[in-house]
Amino acid sequence: MAVSTGAVHNSAFVGLFNPPCRGDKAKGKAMIGDGGGKADVGRKASGWDDLPFGGDLFGELHLADQTGTGDTAARTLAALWPGLAPCGVAAAAAAWLSDHYGFPIILLGLLIGLSLNFISHDVRTHRGLDFAARTCLRIGIVVLGFQVTFAQIAALGPGPFAALAVVVAVTFAAGMAGARLSGQSHYAGILAGGATAICGASAALALYGVIGRDRLSQAQFALTLVGVSLASAFAMSVYPVLAAELGLDHGQAGFLIGASIHDVAQAIGGGYAFSDPAGSYATIVKLSRVALLAPVVALVSLAIGPAGGGTGQAGWKRLVLPWFIVAFLAVVALNSVVTVPAELGRAALTTSKVLLLLAVTATAMRSRMDLLLQMGWRAAVPVVSATLASFAAALGFAVALL
Repeated sequence: MAVSTGAVHNSAFVGLFNPPCRGDKAKGKAMIGDGGGKADVGRKASGWDDLPFGGDLFGELHLADQTGTGDTAARTLAALWPGLAPCGVAAAAAAWLSDHYGFPIILLGLLIGLSLNFISHDVRTHRGLDFAARTCLRIGIVVLGFQVTFAQIAALGPGPFAALAVVVAVTFAAGMAGARLSGQSHYAGILAGGATAICGASAALALYGVIGRDRLSQAQFALTLVGVSLASAFAMSVYPVLAAELGLDHGQAGFLIGASIHDVAQAIGGGYAFSDPAGSYATIVKLSRVALLAPVVALVSLAIGPAGGGTGQAGWKRLVLPWFIVAFLAVVALNSVVTVPAELGRAALTTSKVLLLLAVTATAMRSRMDLLLQMGWRAAVPVVSATLASFAAALGFAVALL
């Protein structure tokens, strides 16, 4: 007797949760009859035996529900580790060499990272290197805010601060002009001019976060960082000597050094190399330049739009600052109204340096050496032009105002 269609469907439904063993197929056919044989043929045609048991489905769902955040964190760390581990080792090597031989730590991180760029050929390292280059960078910029207060900016006075703003603008424009003369994109000029005008590698990293690697290659970025670091080390060694040869007093030398040397630590060191009063004044001037980081990044974001924002973006959307710049301003405001213990300030400075070193090293490890070789001497032109303009403008205002 033939089995009705409903009976076949009902049998199939039951079979999903309690299917017969593969060895019992003949027994199943005998029990169901001719209709069951047709159903069995349908099962074979549709791959019925390959479907999971109902108990298997339940078990997998149950295990999925039991998966905790600890497992997710472990998987994330496992994905980041192949890139973070070599980056951390390279950064530690740069720190050791800098501590023992007095070489600029950022430049060492760049050079060691470039020498290890073959590591990035393994795709497993990409997530970790990108995490260090982006997330560590942004957190490092935020923590840098603990070194600046609004009181330090006010202590500079309106006249010197206005002169400092003009120096920054002239330096920025010189970087843009150098990029145009050497046939490079204006993004390279923005990066070189902004890094030279504000605070060296920290400013370059912040600006590159707005420019993005889709508009400027990581190789160009790494080469700009190398040029800025070399120029800053050269300026720290030469500018105090030039200030003494030119007969500048303590205030004039402090303004010249603080307004023109790229890196924060090297600007302060160069000021104290001239004299203690010059060092104190150079510190105030340099930290005032650091405070201009957020306005400069905001203007760049307004002019070109944020990275990945696309074209034709509304002007008001371009005014939205990157979150790490907003956090930097918030930390500066907090540091201005709350007295931060000296130990915490030193720890924040060390943390910022470590994070920025990791970001620079990871960026260098992700750079392509073939692109660096193709760029040649042209890549150094924006940095050189910005450095010369910065020194000339700072010297002119130091002599005229102080």
